[in-house]
Amino acid sequence: MAKLWDKGYRLDEVVERFTVGRDYLLDRQLVVADAAASVAHARMLGKTGLIGGAEAEAISRELERIGREGLAGKVAISRSDEDCHTVIEGLLIAALGETGKKVHTGRSRNDQVAAATRLYTREVLLDVTEGALDLVDLLLGRAEEEKGTVMPGRTHLQIAMLSTFGLWLASWAEQLLDDLSLLRAVSELNNRSPLGSAAGYGTPLPLDREYVSEALGFKTIQNNVLAVQHTRGTLDGRIAESLAGMAATFGRIAADLMIFSLPEVGYFTLPDELCSGSSIMPQKKNPDVLELLRARAAVVDGYATQCRGVVRSLPSGYNRDLQDTKEPLLRALSTLEEEIAVMIVLVERLKPQRSRMAEGLNAEVFATDYAYALVEEGVPFRDAYRKAAAEYRSQSLPDPAAALEKRRSTGTPGNLNLGEPAGRAADLRAYTSRERQRHVSALQTIFPSGEITSVRPISPDGAA
Repeated sequence: MAKLWDKGYRLDEVVERFTVGRDYLLDRQLVVADAAASVAHARMLGKTGLIGGAEAEAISRELERIGREGLAGKVAISRSDEDCHTVIEGLLIAALGETGKKVHTGRSRNDQVAAATRLYTREVLLDVTEGALDLVDLLLGRAEEEKGTVMPGRTHLQIAMLSTFGLWLASWAEQLLDDLSLLRAVSELNNRSPLGSAAGYGTPLPLDREYVSEALGFKTIQNNVLAVQHTRGTLDGRIAESLAGMAATFGRIAADLMIFSLPEVGYFTLPDELCSGSSIMPQKKNPDVLELLRARAAVVDGYATQCRGVVRSLPSGYNRDLQDTKEPLLRALSTLEEEIAVMIVLVERLKPQRSRMAEGLNAEVFATDYAYALVEEGVPFRDAYRKAAAEYRSQSLPDPAAALEKRRSTGTPGNLNLGEPAGRAADLRAYTSRERQRHVSALQTIFPSGEITSVRPISPDGAA
C-alpha cells in the first residue's frame, strides 16, 4: 500500500531506511492492539454519524479478522509499509474498498500508535506484575520455612550480626513489593486513552473520546490533547525506569548469591542444571545466570536512560524523535518477563547449606549481643560498646536459637512479621485481577467472537 502520508512522490531509499528504522519489525507486536483500538474508533465514528453504522460494523468485522491473523503472527509488515497502521488500513481498503478508506477519519498515526502501545503495555505490565507476585509469594513461603535457619548478617561484606536465611528471603520479597508499588503507579498513568487527540490538537469533528476509552477498558481519557504527545516518550521512560528498579533488585539478589555460593563461603549451592561449564577447565560450574541477571540491571536501566535522553530537550508537540522510545520500552518489558521466570526457578531450587551458615556464627557475630548484655546490666551503651570491643573474642558463644529468640521487635530475625508483606501482596494481586478482568472484558467486547482475549502475538514471528 502507498504510505499514509503519500503525496505523489517517492521517498529516497536511504532516507526511508533511516527514518523507518526497526519500526516495521517492532510493530508486529502491536498489530492486535492496533486492530482493537481501530474497532473502538470505527464504532465511535458510526455512533456519532461520521460514517454509516453498517460501514462501522463492516470495518469492525474485518479488523477482527486482521486481529486473529496478527495474534498468530501472520500479518506481514515491510519496510516500505513503515508500520502496522499502514498495513491494517491497506488490508481494510483491499477488503472493503471505499469503506476501508474511512477508518482514519478523526485520528492521526500519533494517537493511533500511542493507543496501540498503551494497550499492549497494559497487558504486559499485568503479566509482569502477576509473575513478580508469584515470586514474592515464593520468597515469603521459603522465608517462613527458613525463619529459624541462622546465618551471619553482613555489612560492608564483613561479619556484622546474627541473621537468618528467612530474613534474607523476606527482605527481597518486601523490596519487590516496593518495586511493584512504583510499577502500579506508572500502570495507572499508562491506562488512559489517547485517542481523539489526533496529532496533538484534536480535530473539528464531534469525536466521543469517552466512548472510545470505555470501549477499550481504559480508566479514563488523557484530558489535554497536547499532553498526550508530551507523555508519549516520557511515559515510556517512566515505565522503563520502574522496570529498571525491579531489574536492579534482581541484580542485587544475584550479587548476594554469587558471594554466598563461593566455595570458600558455601552458604548456598546452585543445582547443576542452573550452571554452565567451561570449554577448557573441566571442573568449572559457572553461575552465568546470576552474572547475566546482574548485567541486565544495567541493560534495562540503559533502556530507561535512552527514553529520558530522547525527550530531554524536545519542544512541545509531536517530534519524530519519539519513534526511538518504542524499542527500549518493548525491550525493557520483554527483559523483565524473562528475568522473573529465571528468578522463580532460582528461588525454587536454591539449596541452603544450613550447617555452613551455622558454622559462620563466630564471636564477631555476637559482639553486639555482648554489648547489649552489658547494657541490660546497667552499663551505659558507650561504655558497653568499648568494653565489648576489647573483650568479645574471649566470650563464650551464646546459643543461636536463644539469641534469635531475643530479637522480637517487628521485622527482626526473630519476628519476621510475614503477614504484613503477604497482605500487601494480596492487595496488589486483587487489584491486578480486577485490571486483568477489565482488560479481557474490553477485548471480548471489541472482538465479539471471543477468539481474542490478548493483544500479544502467540507466534515467535511477533516477538521483538
